[in-house]
Amino acid sequence: MKAPITILFCLLILLGCKNDGKLTFEPQTITDEACEECPEISIEMPKVLDQTKLAETINTALDEELISLLVYDDGMEATTVSEAIQSFKNGYDELQKLYPDETVKWEAKITGTVSYENKNELTIALNSYLFTGGAHGYTSRRFLNFDKNKGMEIENRELFKDRKDFEHFAETKFRIQEDIPLDEPINSTGFMFEGDTFYLPENIGFTEEGMVLLYNQYEVASYADGAITLVLPFNEIKNYLTHKIGE
Repeated sequence: MKAPITILFCLLILLGCKNDGKLTFEPQTITDEACEECPEISIEMPKVLDQTKLAETINTALDEELISLLVYDDGMEATTVSEAIQSFKNGYDELQKLYPDETVKWEAKITGTVSYENKNELTIALNSYLFTGGAHGYTSRRFLNFDKNKGMEIENRELFKDRKDFEHFAETKFRIQEDIPLDEPINSTGFMFEGDTFYLPENIGFTEEGMVLLYNQYEVASYADGAITLVLPFNEIKNYLTHKIGE
């Protein structure tokens, strides 16, 4: 009787894993450094293996983000990641021709990770470092949110029942975190919000800790201040959201 019981137990484990709602990813690594003088390009990105509309949506969205980050040749319209890589290389080559003695090798390092997933939603975080000359490179982070049931990417405006209501809540939390008096202008301590008015960032995503509001470098503060991040726990924001996240 032990053998059948063992087999049944293993089957239950397998079924439980298959029905946990998690997508199947494989790491995708792309590198391109054909010569010592060429730009250094390194990409590590998750790729969904499932043959579904959702998988196609996610993989396409990730490719589009990579293309937007790498395109530097105005004369070349890139529709694939490989074409975008070539565009990046072309941009460097053109600069080398103009300034052969001054050009420092360009770099592009991009990584993607699943920062949050439950049975209904998925968030992928893209971290990038681009150096295309100048005093320093540029580091940024981008969140992509997906509705797994609809097989669609979620736009920021679709996250909230009432965006203005949430924005007011987020501003209070932001002021507390950054020690900005509630009765003073939002830029009174040195921030650079346009119009001296608080607004939500373009990058909003989720981790196991909660919702992340991320202002990348230069968005609301100086380069030296780096990225500004506000993490709001799920139990504080659930009533503002249109999706059940954190459950």
